Amino acid sequence: MDIREIKKRFTYHHPGDLVATLADRIRVKAFRFAELLITMVPESRELSIAIRKLEEVVFWATAALIREESDRQNFEKKER
Repeated sequence: MDIREIKKRFTYHHPGDLVATLADRIRVKAFRFAELLITMVPESRELSIAIRKLEEVVFWATAALIREESDRQNFEKKER
C-alpha cells in the first residue's frame, strides 16, 4: 500500500449524479432483500449478522462507485 492509496481512502469524494443514482439503486435492492430476509428467516443472531453484512455490502459497493468516479475525474483533469 502506498501514500496514494492511503490518500484515496481518507479523502472525501463527493458523488456525482450518476454515482448517486447507482448508489440509490443498490440501497433499494439491498432494502428489498433485507425485507425478504426478515419475512423468511427467524429472528436470530444469524439474521442479525446477515443484515449487518448486507449493510457492509451497500457500504463497500457505494465506496467503490464513489472512489472510482473520483479517480476517473482526476485522470480526465490531468489529461486536459
